[in-house]
Amino acid sequence: QVQLVESGGGLVQAGGSLRLSCAASGRTFSRSVMGWFRQAPGKEREFVAAITWSAFRTFYADSVKGRFTISRDNAENTVYLQMNSLKPEDTAVYYCAADPRSTSFSTYSEYHYWGQGTQVTVSS
Repeated sequence: QVQLVESGGGLVQAGGSLRLSCAASGRTFSRSVMGWFRQAPGKEREFVAAITWSAFRTFYADSVKGRFTISRDNAENTVYLQMNSLKPEDTAVYYCAADPRSTSFSTYSEYHYWGQGTQVTVSS
């Protein structure tokens, strides 16, 4: 059974940092694109970042570019999201996703697998 388990969320003050982790089990994702999405209350799930299997290419939403960094460790079957200079508007549940059906990496409906989410709250 495939599982994606996120960790690392929490409460942080504006300007602070958090590092999210997503550990995959049940199969290897070393050849798959992996991504991060987030969903704030009352809003649709939105793309945050994605990374190709080789880590050669990364993609970011404009709202996080320059502040967030996605990375992966294929040996550990884990993807990370380093979040710096956090803002209150970054508050959301953050989800890990894996193995999109197409190259539309920013489209959440394209992903086969999802984690349960981890809450990130940024206070002002």
